[in-house]
Amino acid sequence: MGADQLEMNYKLSPSDLTFQYEGCKRCFYQKVVNNIAQPSIPIPSIFSKIASLLKNHYDGKRTSELHADLPPGIVSHGEQWVRSQPIKLPNHESTCYINGRFDIVISFDDGTYGVIDFKTSDPSKDSARMYSRQLHAYAYALEHPAPGKLALSPVTKLGLLYFYPDNINQQSIERLNYGAEIVWVEVEKDEKGFLGFIDEVMDVLESPQTPEYSPTCQWCNYINKLDNNIP
Repeated sequence: MGADQLEMNYKLSPSDLTFQYEGCKRCFYQKVVNNIAQPSIPIPSIFSKIASLLKNHYDGKRTSELHADLPPGIVSHGEQWVRSQPIKLPNHESTCYINGRFDIVISFDDGTYGVIDFKTSDPSKDSARMYSRQLHAYAYALEHPAPGKLALSPVTKLGLLYFYPDNINQQSIERLNYGAEIVWVEVEKDEKGFLGFIDEVMDVLESPQTPEYSPTCQWCNYINKLDNNIP
């Protein structure tokens, strides 16, 4: 198995660092180390359509058209893939790298950059904490890119832009418009803290033992019942 080998270079997806790692370390390990992924659940096409409309609408727009709390700048990059150089941490034989696709990047007038994710949901108090790892992963890859990959530095601002429907306006019998509240949730940048988290992730990936089944993971529980002939 992959964890028994030295000097591996593990591919880390920003979304997996956000959701799967916290949800189930066993499933995360199986995907990254052994290339065994959970069955995917299709995302309703309406969300992809909304995301596409938002990105097309804001492409090339000034930040004054996104939110009043953003510094002066322009939406310069949308939906582009990033890949970091290998991340080598003390006390680890293996390395890892970030590979993923961000929503938008803003080029601020002062020469710095901001990474923003669009969310079509109700903002909550836990938003910044939940998505911090994903945003930091994009920022790290942009500031420490692999050769030939997109490089933008320094990244000084991270955050989430929420679009939460709150009203309906019917223009005609054939036309209905949804209105949405726009909420900006900033995430404090902390590269040192992010690398500390990656150090924790590498501890899991380099373990010679697959993590235990997670009692809260439905997929783990299903596999566990199959393995043990539990009805």
